[in-house]
Amino acid sequence: MKTKLLLGTAVLVSAAATFTAVNSQENAMSFFITSVGSGDGANLGGLAGADAHCATLASAAGSRGKTWRAYLSAHETANSPRVNARERIGFGPWYNAKGVEVASSLNNLHSEYMQMGKENSLTEKGGMVNGRSDSPIQHDILTGSSLNGRLIDDGTNHTCNNWTSNGEGTAQVGHFDRTGGGQNPNSIISAHGSAGCSQESLVRTGGAGYFYCFAID
Repeated sequence: MKTKLLLGTAVLVSAAATFTAVNSQENAMSFFITSVGSGDGANLGGLAGADAHCATLASAAGSRGKTWRAYLSAHETANSPRVNARERIGFGPWYNAKGVEVASSLNNLHSEYMQMGKENSLTEKGGMVNGRSDSPIQHDILTGSSLNGRLIDDGTNHTCNNWTSNGEGTAQVGHFDRTGGGQNPNSIISAHGSAGCSQESLVRTGGAGYFYCFAID
């Protein structure tokens, strides 16, 4: 009887461990807000530089085997087509550093039903970013995008020259904590434009040059 009991207990423990391991893998981090920006305002080295920054931060935090993309739109140039942020990041679902689902799909991410906000929009280290009620305020997140995650195409550059400018210009930002001012204060993607592209301008507006990173696989 004792032998059967021990064997049964061992099987249950093994099954629980397997479930935990599988669940952990399935809910591995696939979304974060950068814990640091480029340090050069909205000059991120273009989309390639922003993607590399996402990958570097994720790797330093222990993430392995994922391809990371910055949630940023970009204007068309002579050498490249226009880019919509929503088309760069895969299809979801996405989880934060603590394994909490922040969005189940692209449509969910761009709706009022996504689970992002101050509590869930964490850095790659699992830390919280300063919101509107904190000091200094750092809730402006660079996106260059409209409410639906696409490039704002109104004749004005909203991406600080495709994320290469640290001076004149403006970048569209979202509020990760879903509160604040601007045309769309509750939008995580498209709340308002920045005061400029320099680090000082981003800070003055209410940000720090942070942006969203998503794993596409």
